[in-house]
Amino acid sequence: MKKVLMILSAACFMFVAACGPSAEEQAKEAQRIQDSTAAAIQHVNDSIAEVAQAAEAMRIQDSTDVANAAKAQDSIAAAKKKATKKTAKSQTAPAVPTVGKKKPGAK
Repeated sequence: MKKVLMILSAACFMFVAACGPSAEEQAKEAQRIQDSTAAAIQHVNDSIAEVAQAAEAMRIQDSTDVANAAKAQDSIAAAKKKATKKTAKSQTAPAVPTVGKKKPGAK
């Protein structure tokens, strides 16, 4: 009985060992893991490049906005300076016009 039990247990062990993946299946699995790892690394690198490109575009936009704001401030200052010159000229002009001092009916 012991011999039969030993033979059956050895046969079961061989059956379980034979049901595992073959060398070809193991190689395919290893290749799949390498491919998925490479794809994940490529995706991360693409995302990093995309973020860097967006940051550069934002930096350029910010510097353009700063330049436009400075240009607008210069324009406002020039307009204020021009307006002050016009008001100074109008203040020196006579308040009462000299035309119309003639009496009606006089030639």
